Amino acid sequence: MSAFMVISKIIGGLGNQMFQYAAGYSLAKKINEEFKIDLRFFKNYNLHNGSELGSVFSISANNASTEDIKKVLGWRKSPIILNILEKKKCPLLNGSKCIMEYGFEYWPFIQRIKTDCYLTGYWQSDKYFNDYSSEIRKQFVFKKPIDAINSEIASAISSCNSVSLHVRRGDYANNQKTLEIHGLCSVDFYKEAIAYIDKTVSNPIYYIFSDDIEWAKNNIKISSLCHYINHNNGKESYNDMRLISLCKSHIISNSTFSWWGAWLSVSNNKIVIMPKQWFADKSIITRDIVPHSWITI
Repeated sequence: MSAFMVISKIIGGLGNQMFQYAAGYSLAKKINEEFKIDLRFFKNYNLHNGSELGSVFSISANNASTEDIKKVLGWRKSPIILNILEKKKCPLLNGSKCIMEYGFEYWPFIQRIKTDCYLTGYWQSDKYFNDYSSEIRKQFVFKKPIDAINSEIASAISSCNSVSLHVRRGDYANNQKTLEIHGLCSVDFYKEAIAYIDKTVSNPIYYIFSDDIEWAKNNIKISSLCHYINHNNGKESYNDMRLISLCKSHIISNSTFSWWGAWLSVSNNKIVIMPKQWFADKSIITRDIVPHSWITI
């Protein structure tokens, strides 16, 4: 291992944190350098459940110290300066070691990085970590033992042709700015996805996960047997991802949370259906968030 390092800025909800971690971890493995994570941006962050990687998963990366970040970034080390650089979107100001993502499509030039660097972005594509997918799965092993109620559901999920169905509303529906960026999956999307599963999977049993379970009950019609999971809340919400990952097929929303739940599933011949429109803004290129075998509607 060299004396250099790859540092990933971690921010956002659990799904985003996982993408940022996976991209940095894989790059560090590729160039045989140490990998660390920068959690400073959670200091005044009040969304979701804050920093969750270390409490939810058995990750191996250490937190980057101020000295670590200074070594890589120099005068760009402070969160204030990094935020300014992100808004300016001027690569010349970043220097050679501050690697910023400027779009949601896969950035192939990351493969050319050979030395220490600081990654800031969302990196929402499995293309960043496909070469190390087995190691990423080991990093994302749930740390805490499963509790009694979730254990019972997990057993049921494992014994049938289980299909996870995730409905993301919450801040997407209640915050106008967030709604304008992300948008909501339509009832028609779920209707088409369910029809595909019903046609393809023998005796499917649906497990519905949502931050607005009443909306799901009232708006998504399922003729097959289904169960609504609504007890994993707050700091325990990661258990929904754990249960999703145990299902054999998946209908996910435009949410990195359910994306990762489906990706972590190791079911043979799993079917994953996701929305073709990932953001409300159709000009944002998001084709690279779709893994090779997944279906878009």
